[in-house]
Amino acid sequence: MTLDTAERCDVLVVGGGPAGVALGLLLGKEGVRTVIAEREADIYPLPRGAHIDDEIIRLLQGLGVADAVAATSRTSSRYDFLTAKGEVLMSFPSNTGRTRMGWPSGLMIHQPSMEAHLRGQLASAESVELRSQWTLIALAETPGGVLADFETPEGPRRLLAKWVVGCDGARSTIRSLGGFALDDLDFDEPWLVVDVLVDDASRLPGVNLQICDPARPTTCALMGEGRHRWEFMLRPGETAEQAQDPAFVADLLKPWKVEGAVRIERTAVYRFHALVARRWRQGRLLLAGDAAHQMPPFAGQGLCSGLRDAANLAWKLGRVVRGQSPDALLDTYQPEREPNVRAIIGMALMMGRTVCILDPQAAEERDRRMLADRAAGNVPAGPAGYPPITEGCILPGTPAAGWPFTQPVLDDGRRMDDALPHGAWLFRTPGPPPAGLPDDLIDLPLDSPRLAGFEPAVASLLAGEGVSAALVRPDRYVFGSGEAQDLVRAWAGALAAERT
Repeated sequence: MTLDTAERCDVLVVGGGPAGVALGLLLGKEGVRTVIAEREADIYPLPRGAHIDDEIIRLLQGLGVADAVAATSRTSSRYDFLTAKGEVLMSFPSNTGRTRMGWPSGLMIHQPSMEAHLRGQLASAESVELRSQWTLIALAETPGGVLADFETPEGPRRLLAKWVVGCDGARSTIRSLGGFALDDLDFDEPWLVVDVLVDDASRLPGVNLQICDPARPTTCALMGEGRHRWEFMLRPGETAEQAQDPAFVADLLKPWKVEGAVRIERTAVYRFHALVARRWRQGRLLLAGDAAHQMPPFAGQGLCSGLRDAANLAWKLGRVVRGQSPDALLDTYQPEREPNVRAIIGMALMMGRTVCILDPQAAEERDRRMLADRAAGNVPAGPAGYPPITEGCILPGTPAAGWPFTQPVLDDGRRMDDALPHGAWLFRTPGPPPAGLPDDLIDLPLDSPRLAGFEPAVASLLAGEGVSAALVRPDRYVFGSGEAQDLVRAWAGALAAERT
């Protein structure tokens, strides 16, 4: 095969998991010719990720699958960290109603079902194609793009892509072939995961739990409808083979008194890592999801973080591919996403290091200190808020810049995002449109028919920030707020800027 005979596309996404497929669907909304190459024949059929938060449910809403995912998901009213005696060390409440994103603060999901819903949307995405059983074996950058060679059931195939995004997981081939280095954040613990099918939910806990028992640190978590999960930390000397023996698993579950209430669906041993790629872009190669960062599961944000990556990248790649912005816009990706990822990893490490204490004396001291803090009211009421975007494609120093924009929901259940077109939004007080308004910036004065019903909530938001306008990016993060004319000018400048 030669360069002349290679199939061409705008973006090659390597990896057909949730981040890869979501990125492909979002690129499809941008009109970008996208190929998703996945080495496996089908979706991995067993549960992996268990939790998505309200921002990610909103993202899935934009892809047309949120209601279907929510229909088979469950909510937990809180997340408790308990001593071996059942005393509460920390308790993080959850909003099971609606947050400012328009959804519950979190859903406990069945990942294969969510992935199936996402893949089902590919049929209507005209510019996006999923290629299953395509295994990447080589990459080479050329002046015209990246040549990617694959082994496929039909024999060798070659693609020439303008951009390549590695969404291919913890053992990323893109990361390896591209020579991306990782920062190790010093967490490496083996855990046994036990997923079960539930026959009698009344005999299982109704909230998410971390049992901080030095004899056996344990997680007990809700999953999608009809499922539950336990995770047990392995002690020194215990092997993966030993841990997956049915008798070993039965002994671990015995204290929970669930015999006859559950059936084991699968067991697996994972090493919980904390790793971040030092660079997320090298030339025409980019990393997203587990290829770019891995985190212990205690904060429930691994899957969420990969989907946030996809949302951040898609609209920027769209502009670059269409020639509307220089490729320097892609240099805002890592500065915008990495601080959020590192803060989440920091929270997960705090939680993990609280749980993963095996020394009885150290655990006793932890319990004494944390119980005293709790009695004195010196514990957080919930997880620390993760930082907004503070640099990149935003207008820093203006109210709400870098934060997700609220999604109002009407009494009849209609959500604002569904009423508005895809793209960037300019909310503003009524009056003539600002000069130089680009065609792809959707003008939304408060008296626009598109905002019918939502206008009071948006007006209240603007008034609350003391501004007359707010510009919201396609990923629903606030670019900036202030006067409409100033925002239009700043937006044009940010999208055209070359960066060093």
